[in-house]
Amino acid sequence: MNQLIENWSLIVALIVLLIVLSGAIFMFFKQPSSTQLRKVKAWLLLAVTQAEKELGSGTGKLKLRFVYDLFITKFTWIARIISFEMFTDLVEDALDEMREMLKNNPAVFNLVDPDGDV
Repeated sequence: MNQLIENWSLIVALIVLLIVLSGAIFMFFKQPSSTQLRKVKAWLLLAVTQAEKELGSGTGKLKLRFVYDLFITKFTWIARIISFEMFTDLVEDALDEMREMLKNNPAVFNLVDPDGDV
């Protein structure tokens, strides 16, 4: 009983944290699946751009693994639902979008490859 009394603030903080996390998860799942997918695709665009910046061109499988590792860390529950093939298709879509951005936006190109090697 003394343990509860001495650590009441920690217990209350944990309960509040669990309530906030549960609410965030509930709100995300409550969204339509197209909205969830749009958020994942937007995140994948950021991830493939980061992988391109860090690993450069000609490292396709390594970049795919890099993005997949980030993905399973960020979206653990989705990683359990979709297959690796479906994930690869989503990454290909994000890569196509990134390539278009690199062609049409010099600022993005300089962000990804400041030396102009791509």
